[in-house]
Amino acid sequence: MRAGAESDVPDAFSGPLGAVGRISLSERAYRQLRDMILDSQLSAGDLLNEQRAADRLAMSRTPIREALLRLTGEGLLIRAGARSFSVRTVSSREFFESMRVRETLEAQAIEWGVQRLSVATLDMLEARVHAVEHLPHAAAAHREVDDLLHRTIAEASGNAVLVQLILDMRLNARLFRVSSTLHRQQENHIEHLAIVAALRARDGAMARHAMLQHIRGLQDDVIHAITG
Repeated sequence: MRAGAESDVPDAFSGPLGAVGRISLSERAYRQLRDMILDSQLSAGDLLNEQRAADRLAMSRTPIREALLRLTGEGLLIRAGARSFSVRTVSSREFFESMRVRETLEAQAIEWGVQRLSVATLDMLEARVHAVEHLPHAAAAHREVDDLLHRTIAEASGNAVLVQLILDMRLNARLFRVSSTLHRQQENHIEHLAIVAALRARDGAMARHAMLQHIRGLQDDVIHAITG
């Protein structure tokens, strides 16, 4: 389904609805739509029509509108009309530029945070990484662990501005779609464990190296996918 084909919008909402917890309708809509974008159920340029999204999620348009505006503010969507939005497209150039910025920011963050992360936090991260090791087809679970690890390290830097910049650059990378490159779970698993091991050693240089190897590994996979 591509941008400009509003009649195709309902196809973007195929599949079962997620579980409903004790959250507001707006939050529920936000989480479901965000997951659909980040899990590639919605592709770059796909249209999200406010009314059809409301019908599909069995909600009124008010919480849907709030969710769509929130996703737009986060940079996942862009306005496509009065009541429609489209998934933002990230070019290969923007992807690689964002990844280069990530190298600088996340290498600095892990150096600043290497002495601040508690043993309990590192135990939690390692357990979460191991928990998804044998879930090869659970893309959402792997994404959540990846987000958790990177955000926890960023927040350990103690610099809120740095955290937000890292999250922004990670979002750009996540929106860039190349088949097979976003499903490198085994490589991520090994690299995540190497990062945690370096943090346990309280070795800033080793932690920086492990983080850079991780980020550059994704870039190498993308280059391979693009060039064949």
